[in-house]
Amino acid sequence: MINTVKLALAAAMLFVATPAFAAPEIGATAPDFEAVDINGETFKLSDQKGKNVVLEWTNHQCPFVVKHYDTGNMQKIQKAATDDGVVWVSIVSSADGRQGHTTPEEAKKIVADANAHPSVKILDASGEIGKLYDAQTTPHMYVINKEGALVYAGAIDDNSSPRHETVDGAKNYVTAALADIKADRPVEVSSTQAYGCGVKYNN
Repeated sequence: MINTVKLALAAAMLFVATPAFAAPEIGATAPDFEAVDINGETFKLSDQKGKNVVLEWTNHQCPFVVKHYDTGNMQKIQKAATDDGVVWVSIVSSADGRQGHTTPEEAKKIVADANAHPSVKILDASGEIGKLYDAQTTPHMYVINKEGALVYAGAIDDNSSPRHETVDGAKNYVTAALADIKADRPVEVSSTQAYGCGVKYNN
């Protein structure tokens, strides 16, 4: 149960995305990147052609992220997507010394403790990948289709409250976008305003 202090803190941390970097365009090829994941394996986005990809910006200490993991909502979405062949990439762009920053070993424990189901988890302490995508919040979600085009960017759902109970009944934009592309139809909602904690970049 969330107490009033935690709710007040979460409300104070609410951040609505406003462009700070050049955001990638919906319908255009998603910016390519290459990184070493928490298991020491190299991941390159352009190598995923032929697969749908979800990018999830995360910070395990952010109350808005906690809402989706404590309720099991994020894990449920991840598992359904990865079971369907989607490559799910969780990215932490928290800089060294800032909230959410972890070592690879700590990140592995976070994934295991949450019973999370990302295909890959990447630590982006430099913020290079986050800034490439203009990731502003945690969570901030992106969906890329099999052709490598960005087809959705924005919030995970339509309820920006940090209250756990608001997960039920919320429209999830990520699952909706994945359903649209699986059915070979245009993504109905391709862009929304992201909400959550601001990504903890160096500057």
